[in-house]
Amino acid sequence: MPDAMSQDDKLIDLSTERAKRVHDLNEKRLNEVRQAFEQAMPLGKAKKKSKNKPKKR
Repeated sequence: MPDAMSQDDKLIDLSTERAKRVHDLNEKRLNEVRQAFEQAMPLGKAKKKSKNKPKKR
């Protein structure tokens, strides 16, 4: 019976490790999207960049 307990522990460890891995993948994707978004629309600098296009009169 102790073998069954060790197998249960391994199963629990695998599920937690998988949850961590999925979380890390989501975090990595989120960081990549955040970096791309900040390059497209820099926070705090957007007001200065809006003067690139002169207004048509």
